[in-house]
Amino acid sequence: MTIAAEKPTPKNSEPITVRVRAHLVKTAKQGVLITYGNLANAVDLSPPHRIHQLTEALEFLMEEDAAARRPFIAALAISKRGGGLPAAGFFDCARRLGRYAGKDHDTSAFAYHARESNSAHAFWTDSG
Repeated sequence: MTIAAEKPTPKNSEPITVRVRAHLVKTAKQGVLITYGNLANAVDLSPPHRIHQLTEALEFLMEEDAAARRPFIAALAISKRGGGLPAAGFFDCARRLGRYAGKDHDTSAFAYHARESNSAHAFWTDSG
């Protein structure tokens, strides 16, 4: 699948998806979560529509992770206003990929996100 997020930006020659995954691997190894805004800044996304560019890249990474049977590294990116959860698009994509069947913001979402983010932390820390 080719998406706009895969194209290099004028500021950086690496595709957005490569930069996002690389930064999320660092985040995983630190054992923390990162907001969409901070992640967009860290990977040097340019306006307009920085968060939209980022969400496209995160969904692409989710597709890659599902195909490789890895935990979703995108679970490490959360919404500033989501109470510690990713935005609804994360859950929509997880449902589309057959890895989640619950709602976007209830106890099942919190439990699923905790399992997925913990698994991503462990996987990427153990991967060296």
